Amino acid sequence: MTIPSFGAGTFRLQGQAAFDSVSNALAEGYRAIDTAQIYGNEAEVGQAVAESGVARQDLFLTTKVWNENFVAGRLVASLEESLEKLRTDYVDLALIHWPLSNVPVEEYMIALATARERGLARQIGISNFNIEYTKRAIAAVGAAQIATNQIELSPYLQNQKLVEFLKGQGIHVTSYMTLGYGKVLGDPVIGAIAERRQATPAQVALAWAMQLGYAVIPSSTKRENLASNLLAAKLVLTEQEMAEIAALERNGRMVNPEGLAPVWDI
Repeated sequence: MTIPSFGAGTFRLQGQAAFDSVSNALAEGYRAIDTAQIYGNEAEVGQAVAESGVARQDLFLTTKVWNENFVAGRLVASLEESLEKLRTDYVDLALIHWPLSNVPVEEYMIALATARERGLARQIGISNFNIEYTKRAIAAVGAAQIATNQIELSPYLQNQKLVEFLKGQGIHVTSYMTLGYGKVLGDPVIGAIAERRQATPAQVALAWAMQLGYAVIPSSTKRENLASNLLAAKLVLTEQEMAEIAALERNGRMVNPEGLAPVWDI
């Protein structure tokens, strides 16, 4: 199983903004697009893909199943609805968006595996799972079936304990919020590296994550930023630069919804 190292995210993008962002990303050469049921933009993503002229087999589409659809018999049906909105017969990756404490992990992981067996998704995985919930997911379907854990991860939140556990299980890491809502872009260490390498701070942060083996899915409403971010794949940081960024860890979590987030590993 493989996860593209670079994709375009669509979190917080609605309506025309979502359509334009995905259209521009595809025009700039992106071939992986990440969305979710709760984002409310699957239809716009599907329209942009359909009108892009890019062959479906050349794209990697990810969506995430929202919590209200975890109940028995609902998950598969909800994914079928997502496929209709996305104008495709399958997604390349379907994720459980957040673990729920009031629904057995086994129930929704097995349902997600059933969706994969029915051809609705080529691969399945998890998102925002801590070590405890990941262990339960593994117990339900096996580590080999879990393609990735999509987690908040940036130079300010490096999640080492969870990352090391995932690596040990052979589960790929996908980093979201890699730029920390833009806060990382103003960091003087990142800025100094960017100036030295004639790169942008965003390129430096994204290159750092990819060099550690993570997939990244930054989003932007500006075509020039989408194009610029994509150049991060060509930037190779030195060991010293990687060490300088590693030292920026500050447990700077930004996504921690009350009543939804698990107890994070520190």
